[in-house]
Amino acid sequence: MSKSSPRRPFGGRSGTVTVIEAKVHRSSARNARLAFVLTAVIVGLLSAVVAASSIHPILAVFVGALIGVPTGGLAWVLVRIWPVIRLLWWWSTEIVLSVLLLTFWVQLANHTPTLVTLLVVALVVGVPAAIPTIRRQVIAWTWCLIVRHRLRVCFAQFIIANQSGSLPLILWARPTPVGERVWVYLRPGLSMADLEGRLDKIAVTCHASTSLVERASDGNAAYLRFDIKRREVLTAQVNSPLVDVIDPDTPTADRPTPVIPTALDLPDVDAPVITLPVQKKPATTANGSKPAASSAPEAEDVSDWI
Repeated sequence: MSKSSPRRPFGGRSGTVTVIEAKVHRSSARNARLAFVLTAVIVGLLSAVVAASSIHPILAVFVGALIGVPTGGLAWVLVRIWPVIRLLWWWSTEIVLSVLLLTFWVQLANHTPTLVTLLVVALVVGVPAAIPTIRRQVIAWTWCLIVRHRLRVCFAQFIIANQSGSLPLILWARPTPVGERVWVYLRPGLSMADLEGRLDKIAVTCHASTSLVERASDGNAAYLRFDIKRREVLTAQVNSPLVDVIDPDTPTADRPTPVIPTALDLPDVDAPVITLPVQKKPATTANGSKPAASSAPEAEDVSDWI
């Protein structure tokens, strides 16, 4: 569904504001026709069969048609306006907050003087801005609203969707110590493997440092959880409660600093003396032959073989 502005004077070009993409518009129209036919036929036949037990079969057919056609029309309306319902779901939080703030302002302005109205508005706006804890919570929840829309931009721009152009359903988000956590329900045509290769682009679109994705349910692969990280909590300084336990008037004792050698002084190290055993040469006989060994009684005399 698109709305075209009239042609501007002096040769100006006409602009187009797209609310629902043409592919989604055609897909919803086709699905609405199918929903109308199936619902009308099924409900009409069931109604006719039930009515035939108490009235004439011909009259039962007319009763079934009277019940099935309006029911099919209701199904056609629901399927046809589903893209609009999904668009309202994306902006549901902002719409509810805007309605509540506008109602609060109108009721306050109608029942209080101008000075009291300005004072109440100053307190409502100033107190959260002055208290750091409340201010951080407001900023964290504001980022949750922004991240939901930034993820929708990711799915619409560079993440492949199915043939009908249906985007995943972005459910809700909540703040975490490092950023935001968003739950998403994928439509047919996408998987977690398709998203893991585009996490760097998702982080850029969400104005974050890094992004992670994992399954939020063991039994449903379409139910995913995105973790958008903006800061690292492990690098922050944490105040230790042990500082308050130590008495600052406790005297400190001077401890001698041990001397640790930094290098090995080789001249001061005595070289080890290695003594090798001296082997005695066997005595020889007069003719120059070696005597037979007498210490081994069972040794074989090899002189007979020489």
